[in-house]
Amino acid sequence: MKILHILSDGPGELPDRIIKIQSEDNKVEVIDLCEEGISYDTVVEAIFSCDKVVSW
Repeated sequence: MKILHILSDGPGELPDRIIKIQSEDNKVEVIDLCEEGISYDTVVEAIFSCDKVVSW
């Protein structure tokens, strides 16, 4: 399963732990919206290419 985590407030303890655990059995992608230079198109493409999306 391909899982996308979208971090709206940057990394945190709970999201980091869950991402680490899910990475053991799944392909996990993370987009941190606090980083500069992330395009809307990149986010939309990532959302539609994943089986599950988690927004923090």
